[in-house]
Amino acid sequence: MLEIDGVGVRYGSSAVLEGLSWSVGTSGSVVTALLGPSGCGKSTLIRSVAGLEPLSAGSIRFNGVDLAGVPTHRRDFGVVFQDGQLFSGRSVAANIGYGLRVRRWSRTAIRERVAEMLELVRLPDLAGRSVDELSGGQAQRVALARALAPRPRLLLLDEPLAALDRLLRDQLAVEIAEIVRAAAIPTVVVTHDHTEAALMADTIAVMRDGALVQTAAPGRLWSHPADEWTARFLGVTTVVDADAVDGRVITPVGAAALDLPDGRVRLGLRPESVRARTEGPVSEDAVHHDAVHHDAVHHDAVHDDAVFGTVVSVADLPTGRRLRVATDAGDVDAVTSAPVVVGDRVHLELVPDRVAVIGA
Repeated sequence: MLEIDGVGVRYGSSAVLEGLSWSVGTSGSVVTALLGPSGCGKSTLIRSVAGLEPLSAGSIRFNGVDLAGVPTHRRDFGVVFQDGQLFSGRSVAANIGYGLRVRRWSRTAIRERVAEMLELVRLPDLAGRSVDELSGGQAQRVALARALAPRPRLLLLDEPLAALDRLLRDQLAVEIAEIVRAAAIPTVVVTHDHTEAALMADTIAVMRDGALVQTAAPGRLWSHPADEWTARFLGVTTVVDADAVDGRVITPVGAAALDLPDGRVRLGLRPESVRARTEGPVSEDAVHHDAVHHDAVHHDAVHDDAVFGTVVSVADLPTGRRLRVATDAGDVDAVTSAPVVVGDRVHLELVPDRVAVIGA
């Protein structure tokens, strides 16, 4: 639906985007997230699609039609920015109906459409309220309603939740995704927050330094990042090399069952990829004794899993207790429900479905 081909954008002598190609709007994917760190060119790309930034190279097509020379107001794209950019001093209804008045809708049609939009964004009783009296979350809903009211062909959301606190951001991310799916409007949302992207999007495209490095469904992206940079950006804190043998991977920090072809692989571990226990399936002394008498690759699977380390830091987070554990292979982040303290010895186990396979 949206095709970006070899696009370049320059600010003076500096190239922000160069030779970027991307397609958005595949079947079954209503919401696409453009995810990347601050300054990587995400907003520049979305502004280019909206017609707010001139291209220095390449083309942007929508439904096969080249948008070169088509002004912003003729593209029929809805745009919501981080601050919403509502018209201060006017009512909620006046803000939502602005684009409809510009398009010369009748007063009756505008009134009906505004009421429909207020129901959609779950603010049915606020039509007459001044936008200056709204909370941050309400203001973003009104901005979304205003963008959706003219029935745009494409909706572009540029960091729409960045100014909100974490709890409200997560809640509103889910609500906005539900709203745009209910409206059946293909949507591109720009964000630097991978949790926000996962809550909203069917497909996520990761951007780095003006280039797209990977596009995939969220589950595929977390479990199979394209490279180490992408893995670390998506929350991986430890990268280890491993041997895949007979449906298992053997790493310096433990072994686990993973259905991979035999050979050398790189794995990405998030804190939740490693579980720390104060009791192990076998004692530390037994592991050492076993290693003396057996080949490292072929010894018993229970012993493969028995990797021990010393707790060097403990953080009690809302999502659970996170540890930093020193092992012979280096420090590893892990999670636990055990009441451990710094200096404790713990047994580490890999959690197979939380392990990322890099570059596969």
